[in-house]
Amino acid sequence: METIQKTENVSATKDSSTSVFSADKLIKFISNNSTLLVFIIMLISAAFLSDRFYTESNITNVLRQSVPLGLAALGMLYVIITGGIDLSVGSIMALVSVVVAVLIPEFGLFPALVGGAVCATLFGLLAGVLVTSFNIAPFIATLAMMTIARGAALIVAKGQPIFIDDPALIDFGTGYFLGLPLPVYVFLGFALLAHFIYKHTVFGRLVISIGSNETATRFAGIRVNHYKMAVYAISGFACGLAGILASSRTGVGSPVLSIGFELDVIAAVVVGGASLSGGKGTVVNTIIGVLIMSMISNLMNLMNISGYNQQVVKGVIIIAAVMLESFKSRAKV
Repeated sequence: METIQKTENVSATKDSSTSVFSADKLIKFISNNSTLLVFIIMLISAAFLSDRFYTESNITNVLRQSVPLGLAALGMLYVIITGGIDLSVGSIMALVSVVVAVLIPEFGLFPALVGGAVCATLFGLLAGVLVTSFNIAPFIATLAMMTIARGAALIVAKGQPIFIDDPALIDFGTGYFLGLPLPVYVFLGFALLAHFIYKHTVFGRLVISIGSNETATRFAGIRVNHYKMAVYAISGFACGLAGILASSRTGVGSPVLSIGFELDVIAAVVVGGASLSGGKGTVVNTIIGVLIMSMISNLMNLMNISGYNQQVVKGVIIIAAVMLESFKSRAKV
């Protein structure tokens, strides 16, 4: 009788431990794949929220509108991984769109595009210099660059939109290849490059190391400031591409382009699972975060939700994403 009782107790203990183990595995799976799970939920929910979402024209529209956000978000990802932030993304996009529009009549399309990209990269690099060489907090440094870039855009454009009269650029911005908008291929190429650098180069590993433990990285003899300046330059270059593609779609260089765009970019990166404290984030999850944010904006437009309410929703999304990241960090501890 006593032997039977012991056997039953052992069996109950095993069942209990198995149950706990399964629950732990489930929680860990959800935690590690939360971005993908949210994306799947969004895809399912979209079918019920609007019968127009899964039309060919709307899906194409979502992809096209995701390109500037995706480019800027991938640049922002590198900055955030180092523990920084870049508030100048929207202003740099506006400045580049104006610079390109002004340079095209004078020098032609290719020199104008190069000039716009160089301008954006220099603005990003300058923000990096302010952060590293002058020890200015990234929030303040990039806030200043946001104001300067927006002001420069207004000065160059004299406060007015400049129409781009170049068929090649407009055709590219509105064209298709194999059913996809041409700008999507630019984004895919940039995303592959960003992923390769992040996963398979020394630069990518050191960027993660800086965000994880900057002090230890410095003691290892790494020139941390050089890498931090580089990530801000990358962010500026990505915004330059985003500004060029945004203006190619509209045919206008606008000094008021992408006002408040930094909110969408930061939200996309955070929703993609990147930690604002640095050291964590992936290119793939950032792309998923971009698609989630684009879907949310598109669905709210299809449901005739006002722009004011959309801003509130995006703010709530950022808070929810940060809270989820905090919860996952505590759960691991």
